[in-house]
Amino acid sequence: MRMKDKVVLVTGGAAGIGKATVERFAEEGAKVIICDLAEEAGKKVAEAIGGDFYKVNVTDRQAVQVWVEDVIAKYGRVDVIVNNAGIVRDGQLVKFKEGQLVGQMSEADFDLVISINLKGVFNCGQAVAPQMIKQGSGVILNATSIVGLDGNFGQTNYVATKSGVVGMTKVWARELGKYGVRVNAVAPGFIATEILKSMPEKIIEGMRTHTPLGRMGAPRDIANAYLFLASEEASFITGETLRVDGGIVVGT
Repeated sequence: MRMKDKVVLVTGGAAGIGKATVERFAEEGAKVIICDLAEEAGKKVAEAIGGDFYKVNVTDRQAVQVWVEDVIAKYGRVDVIVNNAGIVRDGQLVKFKEGQLVGQMSEADFDLVISINLKGVFNCGQAVAPQMIKQGSGVILNATSIVGLDGNFGQTNYVATKSGVVGMTKVWARELGKYGVRVNAVAPGFIATEILKSMPEKIIEGMRTHTPLGRMGAPRDIANAYLFLASEEASFITGETLRVDGGIVVGT
């Protein structure tokens, strides 16, 4: 019960890594509040763990602020936020065939990924920080990715956001440390979430074979990393990015 009576917010908590994180914190005694756009799935997860669900778009600053203020009004504090919400919209910067430009990443796809994966983290972090400062304690945990550290083909927008999250994590750790607030990030490798069900088996097998530990990660592997960084066991860790990737180096 490492998180007994702690108030924990998880964005994108309706499925995948977010859902596993919600469940893991609840197992350790936390009161978990989920936000997601997937209302039906989110309510189901919240009901299962005895938590609360809010339908919130993390790109909407006002909606995020209302969510956080409502949580504070109800529980009186915010101990942890896991900024997990994110999307992918992959595409090459430019795609050439036989010397001709045949495609490129759209501006709309670039802007959408930036707004959710990067600005969404900014919005949520900025919303909870004043309460954590008033409390004199708190933990902000941000979802980055190994591709944010190593880069990846066809993911200009996604990699830009995940690299940006690493940078924001370092800045916030410096700015908020004097108030007793710790800020860290987790960089997952290839994780077996629902999204992989639509991918060809050949691609999935390639992920496995390129991971030195010989398997895909499980969402719970990432949830355990968040739990550790939120706990008192990590009380002297801030400004760090923890790779949870089975040893892989992207592109090798």
